[in-house]
Amino acid sequence: MSIDRPDDYFLNILNELRKLPAETELVEFKHNNTDPDEIGGYISALANSAALLGQVTAWLVWGVDDHSHDILGTDFNPRLAKVHNQELECWLLQLLSPKIDIRFHSLLVDEKPVVMLEIGAAFLHPVQFKNTEFIRIGSYKKKLKDFPEKERELWRFFDRTPFECEIAAEDVTAEAVLKLLDYPAYFTLLSLNLPEGREGIISALAADELIVPGFSGKWNITNIGAMLFARQLSDFRSVKRKAIRVVLYKGEDRVITIREQEGVYGYACGFKGLIAFITNLLPSNEVIGQALRKEVPMFPELAIRELVANAIIHQDFHATGTAPMVEIFASRMEITNPGHPLVKTDRFLDSPPKSRNEELASFMRRIGFCEERGSGIDKVVSQTEFYQLPAPIFETTDGHTRTVLFAHRELKDMDKADRVRACYLHACLKYVQRNFMTNTSLRERFGIEEKNRAMVSRIIADTRDEQLIRSFDDSVGSKAQKYIPWWA
Repeated sequence: MSIDRPDDYFLNILNELRKLPAETELVEFKHNNTDPDEIGGYISALANSAALLGQVTAWLVWGVDDHSHDILGTDFNPRLAKVHNQELECWLLQLLSPKIDIRFHSLLVDEKPVVMLEIGAAFLHPVQFKNTEFIRIGSYKKKLKDFPEKERELWRFFDRTPFECEIAAEDVTAEAVLKLLDYPAYFTLLSLNLPEGREGIISALAADELIVPGFSGKWNITNIGAMLFARQLSDFRSVKRKAIRVVLYKGEDRVITIREQEGVYGYACGFKGLIAFITNLLPSNEVIGQALRKEVPMFPELAIRELVANAIIHQDFHATGTAPMVEIFASRMEITNPGHPLVKTDRFLDSPPKSRNEELASFMRRIGFCEERGSGIDKVVSQTEFYQLPAPIFETTDGHTRTVLFAHRELKDMDKADRVRACYLHACLKYVQRNFMTNTSLRERFGIEEKNRAMVSRIIADTRDEQLIRSFDDSVGSKAQKYIPWWA
């Protein structure tokens, strides 16, 4: 049941809009007024008004009389309209900030052409057109700055409404809710018995605010409901581009793609299958050391699980045209999510949990897909040490956060940066375990024999030179020295 709906759906919407006694903050009727600047201003005004009124969409309709609401028909064809040789829709999107969801629908009513522009509500901050914010005052388009009380109210709405609580699909029947959402997975993951009747299922979903009451006894599916339990993410426009992509490359670059897969299911109902899919793509390594000699996946499954869950939870959902991605190369894996982290990357291991998506994080913890107390990164570092892998890299790129896992390499094949990074993260891990890094503990981490302790001393010295660790007590000799992270 797709949100890309047939014409009869929009005909029903049009009929409901025509029943209104007059234009409202959410609806504007036009005949043939196709001035691009006017359209852009109305999009800004209607999007901001929709957000202010807690609605998902607003409408700009051509071919309807704005007084009688009779069908007049229109000469406007959005697919042929151009501005300076550029398609109208592309031109509008370039001048709107942020780039909200807009979509033209053309239909024939009583043999007369009608065009409906579906406008998504503003999110994150008021929508601007050509750097100006507009708002609807009754049926009039006004500059938002001229109505400071509306502007304050709008900002309060953005401050208190997280993305998870916004609406992904509105006014759907209870039957449609059960078709769109994988409700058996909800009860299974929470270890609850499946109610016998539809009413019990709907009540449980509503209690967790995966759905909220709509109009006339119908239901709105929230973004968190769609993100977690969609049978198909593509059914929901607000989250369909948030599906996780997994890409397997040949070699160490992105030139040749062997396999690419985009997620279909919601994050919760599809998580187990996603992790299995990723691990099945990985070759195995023979490891020797603390883990003894055995064949294991190139990267520990527990580390993959924690990092994928983190990428889901900490992504910036308001970043457009991007989603979490897992990229697998010959000797490394990169896990990337939209948005910069809320804590510095060098403090991932010790910082208390902090997420921009608290509702999503809370639910993922309830079903056991991520750690309760922010110890997921601890487990990632611990797993890389247990299997004597190079230390992971936590970094930020342009608008994204990335973690890089590396396949097994002998110490002699690691460069200075690899060794220093491993030493620092080892000191961090020991510290959060209420312990200290020593020459002995670092030798065990790298699998170095006692006779080669001087090699480890060199790594410790290099890490101290980078000011990443320091001595716990300078009064003791070097052989008995304990080390802690620079921030401890």
